[in-house]
Amino acid sequence: MKLLLDSHAYLWWLADGPELSAAARAAIADPANVVLVSAASIWEIEIKRALGRLEAGSTDLAAEITANRFGELPIRARHAAGAAGLPRHHDDPFDRMLVAQSRLEGLVCVTRDRIFERYGAACLW
Repeated sequence: MKLLLDSHAYLWWLADGPELSAAARAAIADPANVVLVSAASIWEIEIKRALGRLEAGSTDLAAEITANRFGELPIRARHAAGAAGLPRHHDDPFDRMLVAQSRLEGLVCVTRDRIFERYGAACLW
């Protein structure tokens, strides 16, 4: 299975947080699965950290992708076009990008955000 971590799932994985569901934790830890983190998630987290709306310590989030043997998913032009073409169920641009990326790349989103399913995105939590 190919997984795309939502921002909160990535942070909870790094912190070994109890908020991460058992199913999500098992899927991320399974070496048979490919786990990806979108550049959009790093962008979102860093913006919130800079604004003081999120405490993520001094962790180098980009370096942690490699350290955890995850892959980085860049934002491509087709992802941007896909996000722009989504119905207006939700106005969070970062979530919309993850939905577009997951749909276009055939990924399962690891997220507790139920709005992703309204877009037809495959989700795991």
